[in-house]
Amino acid sequence: MNLPRLLSLAGTLCLSATLAHAAGFSFIEVPADKDGPALQGAVWSPCDGPAATITLDTLVIAGARNCPVAGAALPLVVVSHGTGGSFLGHHDTDAALADAGLVVAAISHPGDNFRDLSRQGYLSAFATRPEDMKRLVDYMLTAWPGRAKLDPERIGFFGFSRGGYTGLAAIGAVPNYKLREDLCPPESKVPLCGEIRRNEMPPLPRRDPRIKAAVIVDPLSAFDAKGLKDVTVPIQLWGSAYGGDGVLPHHVEELRRDLPIPPEWHLAANAGHFAFLAPCSPALAKSAPEICTDAPGFDRVAFHADFDAQVVVFFKRHLAPKPLP
Repeated sequence: MNLPRLLSLAGTLCLSATLAHAAGFSFIEVPADKDGPALQGAVWSPCDGPAATITLDTLVIAGARNCPVAGAALPLVVVSHGTGGSFLGHHDTDAALADAGLVVAAISHPGDNFRDLSRQGYLSAFATRPEDMKRLVDYMLTAWPGRAKLDPERIGFFGFSRGGYTGLAAIGAVPNYKLREDLCPPESKVPLCGEIRRNEMPPLPRRDPRIKAAVIVDPLSAFDAKGLKDVTVPIQLWGSAYGGDGVLPHHVEELRRDLPIPPEWHLAANAGHFAFLAPCSPALAKSAPEICTDAPGFDRVAFHADFDAQVVVFFKRHLAPKPLP
């Protein structure tokens, strides 16, 4: 990692934040409604209490449990995980954003998370994921106990892998699932491949105009220039050198090229797809080596110090308060 660059970023963060915050942490549940089942998740928020850690099964995360939300008119960032993941997959980035004065809300997508993969192989998951995030924003602004602390005009999106697809759809991209024939060879038995062949397409996702900026990380792309033409919010786009889990580096490069407004681009050198997940605890590395093992010479902890700082700077810049008239 480039130490002078990291020190410069740290200085920027100190200048841009008015207070040094610990990360408050609390669980949430978005109630079931006509648009979908209950959503399980968590919120990280600015907290005036001392920094602490919380042990959750195989994870150890930074956070002070149920700490009162510090500050007012705070920006909100909603987080969408990759396929088979969970709301805790990016806990270090979530805590870094909360430390910097933002509120972060993440949920596990029903039917496409590590405990429930019942809809992972169906196109319906690609339609419901953006709707999950819209429902999460609705909940945070209208029902979350700390909602009075939020500024509804300052909402951002963070999405990884299939969550990157989710974020693009939420900001106006229109998917074309037939673009990804590489994921559906003729002999494939995956249900969504049959749906694509039979032209059984789900309803198109709805854009959420409340989202003002997005960090899109190694996304699963089903978009071309035509489908991306209405995407106008600022984007910080990250790609891994090696890809993985259906994400190919050249597809991320094509997405970068086809976005109508050039994104802030970052390529993670010597990184595989799962390098963007939070650094693994020893227990998680033992139980899930497939998401915890990096390329030789790649330091996930050092990488995330830079990655998290870059994400914070981007959201602080693009979710800044509007100047007074």
